Amino acid sequence: MAERRGLLIILSSPSGAGKSTLARRLMGWDPTLTFSVSATTRPPRAGEVDGCDYHFLAEARFKQMVADGAMLEHAFVFGNFYGSPAAPVREAIEAGRDVLFDVDWQGAQQIRNSELGRHTLSIFILPPSIPELRRRLVERGQDSDEVIARRMQKSWDEISHWDGYDYVLVNDELDATEARLRTIVTAERLRRPQQPGLAGHVRKLQSEFEETL
Repeated sequence: MAERRGLLIILSSPSGAGKSTLARRLMGWDPTLTFSVSATTRPPRAGEVDGCDYHFLAEARFKQMVADGAMLEHAFVFGNFYGSPAAPVREAIEAGRDVLFDVDWQGAQQIRNSELGRHTLSIFILPPSIPELRRRLVERGQDSDEVIARRMQKSWDEISHWDGYDYVLVNDELDATEARLRTIVTAERLRRPQQPGLAGHVRKLQSEFEETL
């Protein structure tokens, strides 16, 4: 038995709040962290590798996995299905490895309501201000003005669900936010339900105590 059970670490935020950067830093801090590879029904893009970038599935198989309860969460986005297969996550946490999820509030809610929900740690990342959020989207230079406008419109819907998370961090300074994130993960790993060996240790202490009487 592993010394501890793994955590399902959920990071959510509006686009541009720093979630992806914090996820990379967290995995750099602890290389044992596993990033959950999503399944999708969309075709692979140039350079994408099945099982690494996504698990690329036929729609019929994806729907069957949903029907069988084999997806922790799933959604239909822009004409394609996306979801998180449960089996590799279950194997990881039973082996004591944490799994990192990059999902929105709906995905986070589904995971928390799943069979593995008791092992979930959910963290929402807030920007310091709306003007700063827009500045970050513009400066990263990845999207057109139209796409940025859509992301900004969607941002408030994401932010409005902040109170459904275990922890909320305002990412006003990246290094400080990363430090707080590490502290949260370290503390949550020590929660009693995450340490399956504690009951056995207490029984051992009880036996030793009785021998001294």
